[in-house]
Amino acid sequence: MTGAGTDGEHRGGATPQALSPAAVSFVTTEHFALQGARAATISESNGRASIFLGAVSGGLIALGFIGQASHLGTAFYAFGLILLPTLGFVGLTTFFRVFQSGLEDAHYAERIAHLRDFYFAAAPEVEKYLFSVPPHERVALQGLPASPVQVYLTMAGTVAVITSVLFGSAVGLMGDVASNHSSWVAFPAGAGASLITLVLLIRYLSAQMKTVRRDMLLYPAHGATRVAGPT
Repeated sequence: MTGAGTDGEHRGGATPQALSPAAVSFVTTEHFALQGARAATISESNGRASIFLGAVSGGLIALGFIGQASHLGTAFYAFGLILLPTLGFVGLTTFFRVFQSGLEDAHYAERIAHLRDFYFAAAPEVEKYLFSVPPHERVALQGLPASPVQVYLTMAGTVAVITSVLFGSAVGLMGDVASNHSSWVAFPAGAGASLITLVLLIRYLSAQMKTVRRDMLLYPAHGATRVAGPT
């Protein structure tokens, strides 16, 4: 569980002096519901990525068998030019859905952090027994550190790299056929397509993570009106 407590200056009179049993029940129920929602997003991300990697693995094995059987003939190129773009499309859909799941998980974690603010405000004496951090450290604990390398450590970043290789391989194979099997055309075309695809996906992912990070920083503590962030 990702926690985020607050300093004393953030624990004001936002919490009633006397909490009703209903309020405590509502808050704890919401906390457990959010924990369950986080588990669901993580499970979906892992499942999507596993399906994608399984499809890539099976497809490349089949491509290898076709290459051996046809001695890299017409059947190999036809199968490859159908298979690789298809796997690339599956990679794109997996990339966007895995990112959406990660985004949902970050927002659920943020909401849990604010519930913990409520706990510390209602019972400040428990702070020394529970894990808490100042508000300015809350974003990093949601898995969104400011390091540019972070995008490659996410599931979406991993899928983006594999998808870019698939698209580059498809373009390289197409260039090989179009240039009558000239490696001077096939390799630069494939490498260029792979690099362009990777740059576009990583830039999109970085921009979205930056937006989420800024939006979290604009979220005030203790039930105050939310400051509208970029969408």
